[in-house]
Amino acid sequence: MAHILIVEARFYDHLNDMLVTGARAAIAAAGHTHETITVPGALEVPGAIALALAADRFDAFVALGVIIRGETYHFEIVSNESARGIMALTLDNVAIGNGILTTENEAQAIARADPAQMDKGGGAAKAALAMLALREQLGA
Repeated sequence: MAHILIVEARFYDHLNDMLVTGARAAIAAAGHTHETITVPGALEVPGAIALALAADRFDAFVALGVIIRGETYHFEIVSNESARGIMALTLDNVAIGNGILTTENEAQAIARADPAQMDKGGGAAKAALAMLALREQLGA
């Protein structure tokens, strides 16, 4: 049984509730346990995962959050840098499912976050578990 850490960027409460619900359901359905921590925004997610690695309590990680395009360049910075930070960790053999949504508007975010629609939170949890299984299979 694996123990998974869900790291959520809690900027849009109602959207994150859906992502977390989907992730928790997917982890439970696979027979694993989880904990959830919250960070202010998507830029803090990779740092929180890096800090949690030092605790040596978690087998894999699920990164969740929502970034909705606004009127400034900030959308690109947050989207690109949070993804870059997560990718850097995955290249160091950390099993992470990236469920940080980058959308043009709230309607797109709802469709992707809702477990009854696209269930990207559940998908991120499944991706983390798949990467964990691959790491174990390869003995990495």
